[in-house]
Amino acid sequence: MSSLAQRIAKTGYNTLISLAVVTALWVVALWALDVTPYIGKNPVDVFNFMFTVEKSSENQSLVFGALGQTMLDASIGFAFGIFFATLIAVLFTLSKGIEQALMPIAMLLRSVPLIAMAPIIILIFGRAEVTVAVMGAIVVLFPALVNIVFGLRSASPAMYDLVNVYGAGKLSALRTVAFPSSLPAFFAALKISVPGAITGALLVEWLATGGGIGYGIVSAVGRAKASEVWAYVVVITLVSIVLYNVVALIEDSVLARFGHVTKK
Repeated sequence: MSSLAQRIAKTGYNTLISLAVVTALWVVALWALDVTPYIGKNPVDVFNFMFTVEKSSENQSLVFGALGQTMLDASIGFAFGIFFATLIAVLFTLSKGIEQALMPIAMLLRSVPLIAMAPIIILIFGRAEVTVAVMGAIVVLFPALVNIVFGLRSASPAMYDLVNVYGAGKLSALRTVAFPSSLPAFFAALKISVPGAITGALLVEWLATGGGIGYGIVSAVGRAKASEVWAYVVVITLVSIVLYNVVALIEDSVLARFGHVTKK
């Protein structure tokens, strides 16, 4: 079996294990807490809601339509958050002065609950995609920034001494030494940011845009549609687990190509 096939098989196995654990915890929690079947739906109930009841096609259209919007919103927040985290991390690596000036702002954004900032962001940017980008980026930014900065500074001083001998400047050293050394930390940032971006998307949909799974859950709760609520939660959880493991698969492939040792 080729190394790529082994990585795909490993990722598939990890995904199945994650799904099995989540499903087991779900069933056990409903039983242990003695949740009434009217509110607490089990995996069979959700499956029936999505695939076997009379209106299953309508339910699928409703849930997957909302999922598409949430994935779009999460992608926007993820892309902007990772872009600015990487850009700021590079600036921090090149200049201590920039780090001392900007890090307090990043920590402030992290320390203030997003739900408290949301009204101000909505007033400034409205309820359009700009708000999705801003709020999603705020959720993703700080954890990704910390990981990427750590990665860019993880190379040994001996490697920098070597490139300095050949007359390399800061940018050249960053490209040839810091970037390759930072790949494990960069992918750690990506894996952290996947569920973070989805969480941010759900929050912004609930507070601002009135669409996607975030709004769908709130709307279904208000209409006492328990099966619909659980279907939304199950679908977004499945997607989050799968995307996390897809990033892990890409990580293994890229790190192996650049000579990093990966866990077997």
